[in-house]
Amino acid sequence: MAETTTPGPTIFVLYGSTGDLARRMVLPAFYELAIAGLLPADWYLVGNGRGEKTDEEFAQHVHDSLTEFGPAPEDGPWDEFSRRLRFAGGGFTSDDPGHLVDVVDEIRNGEGGGGGGGDYQLVHYIALPPSTFEAYTRAIGEHGLDDDARVVYEKPFGTSPANFRELDATVHQVLDEQQVYRIDHFLGKEATQNLHVLRFANTLFAGVWDNQHVAQVQIDVPETLGIADRAEFYDATGAVLDMLVTHLFQVAAEVAMEPPVSLGADDLQAARESVIAAFRPLDPDEVVLGQFEGYTGTEGVAAGSTMDTFVAARLWVDTDRWHGVPFLLRTGKELAVSEQRVSLVFREPEGPMTGVPSSANVLSFSLKGDGALALSVVLKEPGPELDLSTGTTTLALDTVPGGEPLPPYARLIHDVLLGDRSLFTRPDGLAHVWDVAQPLLDARPELRTYEKGSMGPAAADELARPGRWLLQG
Repeated sequence: MAETTTPGPTIFVLYGSTGDLARRMVLPAFYELAIAGLLPADWYLVGNGRGEKTDEEFAQHVHDSLTEFGPAPEDGPWDEFSRRLRFAGGGFTSDDPGHLVDVVDEIRNGEGGGGGGGDYQLVHYIALPPSTFEAYTRAIGEHGLDDDARVVYEKPFGTSPANFRELDATVHQVLDEQQVYRIDHFLGKEATQNLHVLRFANTLFAGVWDNQHVAQVQIDVPETLGIADRAEFYDATGAVLDMLVTHLFQVAAEVAMEPPVSLGADDLQAARESVIAAFRPLDPDEVVLGQFEGYTGTEGVAAGSTMDTFVAARLWVDTDRWHGVPFLLRTGKELAVSEQRVSLVFREPEGPMTGVPSSANVLSFSLKGDGALALSVVLKEPGPELDLSTGTTTLALDTVPGGEPLPPYARLIHDVLLGDRSLFTRPDGLAHVWDVAQPLLDARPELRTYEKGSMGPAAADELARPGRWLLQG
């Protein structure tokens, strides 16, 4: 990883600053960094949007967002923080920059109040739907805001293989690859990063991280939440684009990658993208799509919509290390439990012991919150007979001595401020992700209805045979 340093003076431009993603994720993450003392000594956050707001009104909007989603304004340096908030209304297009260029120039010239003036690193964060990415990228270049700037793109980076290629070409007409930060917040999770730390720093696990010892890998992200708060976005995206080809594929790459030369940004990215290139294209017969009952009655969802709210897939990684091991991926809305878990299910040992419980020897990572590591092993059940049982020990990652975990968005924004691209995706890997998904997009399997509060369509259980999904409702 890149060595931690203090970021230099920064102007952070947040497009879509009054939208849902900014309110729930980006603004709270920025305030988390302020509380942790990880923002530059000299910074400004400039909100951009089509409407008109004064700086004070925008500061109130940020205050309201923090009050609703945390951390609470009173838990941090709100007065100092709020003095560095600006709003540039009037939209932002190639033809009309609205007020954004003027506000940026004022800060650079020291005319914005609260200090300012000097050589600022520009960071653009596009917290908008992917359909806007090309237009905003062109506008950044058209108005001269691209010089040495860093640009953060939310996921998904493209909505189809063709759209990805068009977007990638547009981005590289304006920006060098080193300026581009394609965010996937699952890569910013403490537990996700511990996948490779645990493996590469502990011979106990390094020696069994292969198809000789692992029977299957499960990456399971069920959600009890519905889609009412973002129905229009979800009905245009669905579980496959929102979760499978983004978060779940990236986490699978974290598990499956070969040891990188180093944990530097370029080497870590190269190892991740190299194993993605070994993902076998999905077989639609090994994918189950579902939609929860009542989905089409949700306000904002098109009548008769066939959008998927559930997907389970069997992914194969064609490397010597993982040949023959199924990676089972599952996610969905309105399910019985909420979890974000990666599990390596070890093979049953050959030898004298009989009656070994099935799927009992498991190494699991919970990616929720600050993360946790759990190890389940087969043990003798206390008593006079040689009966076998399962014991589990759990380590919460926030209890590790000296640990001060950052939420994923805060971690990734901090990396952007530092210029560390280790936990961001590259276009070669994303291009292959779309190749892997192409057969599914071309021949979608039958959409199955499932009850709210279940674990999805029963057909998904067959994907885990001869094992079983570890998470049950």
